[in-house]
Amino acid sequence: MKIEKSVGAIVYNQGKVLLLKYGMGHWGLVKGNIERAETKRETIFRELREETGIEEAEIINGFEENTEYYYKIEGETIHKFVTYFLIRAKTQDIQLSFEHDDYDWLTFDKAIKRVDFNNVKKIIKKAREILD
Repeated sequence: MKIEKSVGAIVYNQGKVLLLKYGMGHWGLVKGNIERAETKRETIFRELREETGIEEAEIINGFEENTEYYYKIEGETIHKFVTYFLIRAKTQDIQLSFEHDDYDWLTFDKAIKRVDFNNVKKIIKKAREILD
């Protein structure tokens, strides 16, 4: 079984959460695989830049949530581990990457309703608790 390690981020600015619309139609968070010799923090800032164009942002200390799940691609089962960070962006200006069809800045409650996967809903709820 193949193992993938990724990082993701709840990116927020002025009380709103950034969601990205993926090609298969679901809404989710900034996320990407860790490349060789990268730390988790290096990866999330690279992914943030690549997927949104955001350069100025900071990780909020005290929030690091881990999740794991399985999925299949071309008949192969993948065991995926994802570490999520809470990131405060200094802008809401986005330059969307080719990987995504759309983006939206939503209140935490609306973001929780819009995302498709329960594990992502839980991560956003935990981030909201940290900020309250």
